[in-house]
Formats: sequence, structure tokens, C-alpha cells
Amino acid sequence: MKLTTRIFGEVEIEDSKIISFPNGIIGFPDLKKFTLMHDESDDNGATNTIKWLQSIEEPGFAMPVMDPLVVCPDYSPEIDRTKIEDVGDLSDDDILVLVTVTVPHDLTKMTVNLMGPFVINVKEMKGTQAIVENDNYPVKFPIYDILKKNKEANS
Repeated sequence: MKLTTRIFGEVEIEDSKIISFPNGIIGFPDLKKFTLMHDESDDNGATNTIKWLQSIEEPGFAMPVMDPLVVCPDYSPEIDRTKIEDVGDLSDDDILVLVTVTVPHDLTKMTVNLMGPFVINVKEMKGTQAIVENDNYPVKFPIYDILKKNKEANS
């Protein structure tokens, strides 16, 4: 399937790479099909920190996401199982957890939302966005300094 995106231009998306969100995502309940993309020009052999959750139905819509463990190594959200049962049976090998990244003009104010992670069953390619039950994770967790330290440590 060909898709003309705002960020990546025209891209070819394999059907096997489409993630179905049966209930949509928070704020966008009508968007139910997404794919994960990253900027290959930034690929320096390492896994890209920030990826994009690209809508299939609305090619102009993509949100930056990342693995929360990169910035919060002890991230262990409590999520009501009934809220994520529509993604199928989850095992540690089949689960991908991502959080949204907010990138303002002032990059030093960059944050991630640890309160509303995306939970994706990579085996069945189904996802949902959940709200964390434990309240020790903020909606705006600052990450600029953490990413800077990680980059310096990997240089």
C-alpha cells in the first residue's frame, strides 16, 4: 500500500506492518490503523530513539513515540488487564510498550507521557492506548537531559 505522509513523503507500507487499534487512540477514536516508522537518515546502526506512529487512514497524522525504558529504566506501569484484553494474549516476547513524545520549539522542554502508554501485541499486530493505574507516572516527564546523557554515553 502506498501512503503519502507529511513527515516521510510517499512510502510503501506492507500489510504485515499495519497495527490495528480496535478502539482508536485517545483523542482520535476514528483512527484505527497505524504503522511504526523511523527516519532512516538518522540510522547510524543504533536503534532510533524516537519513532513515529503513522496513521494509515489519515496520512497527515503521525505522533512521535519511544520506548519508555530509554528514559525511565524502572518504568513498570500497572494497567487493568480488562482495558487491554482486545489486543489478545500478551507474553513478554510479544509486547511492545511505547509512550508519546512532546517536542516543543524549545527542545530542552521535551517530555514523554508515562501515564498513557501504547500497548502493542507485535505477534497479532493489535494495539491499544491504556491509562496507567499507579499514579506515580506523570503525563509530562522531562527527557531532554536524559537523552543528552544517553547520547554522550554512546559517543
